[in-house]
Amino acid sequence: MQARRIARELALLSINQFPTQQEQHQAQDLQNALIAAIRTLRTEVEEALETAAVELNRGSDRLLESETRAVDLRSAKVMITEAMELTQSAVNRLGMALELPEFIQLADQKAVRSYALEIINRINSDRATINQLLTDSLVDWQLSRLAQIDRSILQIAVAEMLFFEVPDQVAINEAIELAKRYSGDEAHRFINGVLRRVTNRMKTQSQAN
Repeated sequence: MQARRIARELALLSINQFPTQQEQHQAQDLQNALIAAIRTLRTEVEEALETAAVELNRGSDRLLESETRAVDLRSAKVMITEAMELTQSAVNRLGMALELPEFIQLADQKAVRSYALEIINRINSDRATINQLLTDSLVDWQLSRLAQIDRSILQIAVAEMLFFEVPDQVAINEAIELAKRYSGDEAHRFINGVLRRVTNRMKTQSQAN
């Protein structure tokens, strides 16, 4: 797993623990937020494993019911389909649970934490610049009305493009992945559209200068 990818996710989980109106944070507050984010991930592993076990048991029960309670072929197929869906969901959760321990281990590394803190500090110190660029790139939306998680994902991407020399496409792709993991079903498409307009605006401003 890429260290910067983990740092972005760690920054996202940390920055959303602060009030949106708070502009400056103490260094210890940021460190505490990082620690809390890692604890959140550990809890997520435990919950994923517990839910997967429940879904596997339900799937197994549904298979047994299809053999003993189904009144016809159609109802048996429905029960088997439900069992397969539950099993697939459990497998997906197990896959996530297996991935997270590596994430947590790497998140404890100094370089990963350092980059996460750099992102958060940059967003804090240049919030006005970042937010103005996002505001200018929104269509029929106000930045303040966006869900906090979506606003933070956008801010991280813009901060990386503006101040960390991250290639536009890399920043956009990483933002899309964060949205798929932490936001609503359609959020990644919305975030992709906004960031495309951000990059176009940045190119226009660069050419003008």
